[in-house]
Amino acid sequence: MPAVGMLRQVVGPAVRRPACGCWASGPPVRGLGLSARRIPADAGFHSTSVSETERPRVLITGGLGQLGVGLANLLRKRFGKDNVILSDIRKPPDHVFHSGPFVYSDILDYKNLREIVVNNRITWLFHYSALLSAVGEANVSLARAVNITGLHNILDTAAEHSVRLFVPSTIGAFGPSSPRDPTPDLCVQRPRTIYGVSKVHAELMGEYYHSRYGLDFRCLRYPGIISADSQPGGGTTDYAVQIFHGAMKHGKFECNLEASTRLPMMYIDDCLRATLEVMEAPAESLSMRTYNINAMSFTPEELAQEVVKHVPEFQITYNVDAVRQAIADSWPMNFDDSNARKDWGWKHDFDLPELVTTMLNFHGSDARVAQAN
Repeated sequence: MPAVGMLRQVVGPAVRRPACGCWASGPPVRGLGLSARRIPADAGFHSTSVSETERPRVLITGGLGQLGVGLANLLRKRFGKDNVILSDIRKPPDHVFHSGPFVYSDILDYKNLREIVVNNRITWLFHYSALLSAVGEANVSLARAVNITGLHNILDTAAEHSVRLFVPSTIGAFGPSSPRDPTPDLCVQRPRTIYGVSKVHAELMGEYYHSRYGLDFRCLRYPGIISADSQPGGGTTDYAVQIFHGAMKHGKFECNLEASTRLPMMYIDDCLRATLEVMEAPAESLSMRTYNINAMSFTPEELAQEVVKHVPEFQITYNVDAVRQAIADSWPMNFDDSNARKDWGWKHDFDLPELVTTMLNFHGSDARVAQAN
């Protein structure tokens, strides 16, 4: 996979193992008390609150993934183009490079990460660098390096420099022993993917840094995110994006999940707005640091039926991928996000009919332009 290949070039030294099975040389794996700066036992970091007149200085890691560019566009409209810096280990396309500040950042390079935060006076950090569920299962050692070691670097940097930190979590942070319909904010979490394990780790480490060091950590558990203008990143819910490409280009789609597989989903505009809203919420309004958010839940069959209302000739077939199906069967069918709605006023805009109309209009326009060209 191209994305995995590029990541492997950057973090390869960190994930190769010698014959003994221990870590090979590469970026050091640092935990609490092991970092180069060594957090003292009596440390008391406290994030500075952003006043009404002071705009945050924002860094987005993993910014070329499904959500980073859209988030940067939203934040730049809110805080000004030059106050929001995208970063990634990949070369950005021209339209992204010219849309605002971009820097190279490898989250496994602790020194480079600290330099970016210090030199650019970063006050908010959105940490999107991660390998998703299906890709992570194909390369567990790489996922462990990026999703866990990289997180430790982010936490240490954010705590040291009083940065407000957002780390997304996922429906994948739950497992087959969690209540599935609905899944509350607080319950048993025993995921069975490296992606899910790493996200539970992120939730708990972020909440620990908040209670121990005063780090202003904020986290949302995203459902499956559906976006029109970006490619899926190797997640189990990718079918809900790919189906629209198939409908408009070919009039058909082969789904890799069973027709009755119900999962929580959200349109990207709602996701990005929720992310900004929770970051702007007053700290005293937050009764917890990790929240579920939800918009809708549907099955592939229900989604296909909605598509047929717009594309009558559309046909869906099923060729189930055993790995992805097993992952989906261990995930929530529906999220209870009542705490987010109560604490900071979360409210979604897109239900299934609005989602399908929006996606098909986008891809229909795309197809018409391609035909005209």
